[in-house]
Amino acid sequence: MTGITGIVPILLTPFRPDLTIDHDSLKREIDATLATGVHGIGIAIGSEIFKLTRDERREMLRLTVEHVQGRVPVIMNTSAPGTAPAVELARDAAAAGASRLMIWPPDFFALGPGPVIAHLSRIADASQLPIILQDVPQAPISPALALRIAEAVPLVDTIKVETNPTVAQVGAMVSAVRDKLAVLGGAGGGTLVEEYRRGARGTMPFASQADEFMRAWRALEAGQDEEAAEIIETEILPVSRLGFQSGDMFYHVHKALLHQAGIFTSTSVRPPTAIPDEITELELTRLLDRTKPKSTKEKTTA
Repeated sequence: MTGITGIVPILLTPFRPDLTIDHDSLKREIDATLATGVHGIGIAIGSEIFKLTRDERREMLRLTVEHVQGRVPVIMNTSAPGTAPAVELARDAAAAGASRLMIWPPDFFALGPGPVIAHLSRIADASQLPIILQDVPQAPISPALALRIAEAVPLVDTIKVETNPTVAQVGAMVSAVRDKLAVLGGAGGGTLVEEYRRGARGTMPFASQADEFMRAWRALEAGQDEEAAEIIETEILPVSRLGFQSGDMFYHVHKALLHQAGIFTSTSVRPPTAIPDEITELELTRLLDRTKPKSTKEKTTA
């Protein structure tokens, strides 16, 4: 098996109040993420990539690649509903220095296996980069289709499972693809422990919780399931529960965590976005207080 494994966080895109990309905050985010010992870094839906122009995508990837300096692989999501734009995005990513691509199948129309395989083959030929398949609700990939893709497109070596129920899907995927694909979890990583027991070899969470996920991963690799589950239950799931309660609230929640940590100077989310209401703002304030480092809490209450 040659696919990517371990904890591969997705960067959030920091925006200034005028909604341009904040390069300094992005560099701090990369540094903080790498400091936890992660196995890779990604730019994808968690990065609001669909709100970036083509030039901004290249800009963010170029800056990330330059700042990472080869310490870990850099993954770029180049999904598009049409093959021609997907090929262009893949070529852009290769030219900017991406280590590998992440792609979900075209989702505008329901297609059979043949067109999906042809789509991925052309992207692979154009970029010559390894590919992570993304199994998402809007474009689900069955275990049988994943195996067919892996056999037809050798550069596809990993799949990220995000269709519900993710735990069952991970188990079925691992059984079907055997050693053809590395299987990763997704969807926020809240079921990492259960997915790991069924053969998942990593997950792709938000970069704002890279430290928590790395501690859970190290515990799993050491055979300490209960310790990993405790980290998930007490530190990761409370954030996910608030972030996934409505719309795209997760952007606001995870950017607030990075702002509290002094990494982001602004919590701006590009429109369109669901603005937190008064109740959610109160819940977010309570969450931030619970996740605030102990030393900071002691200073504020002294």
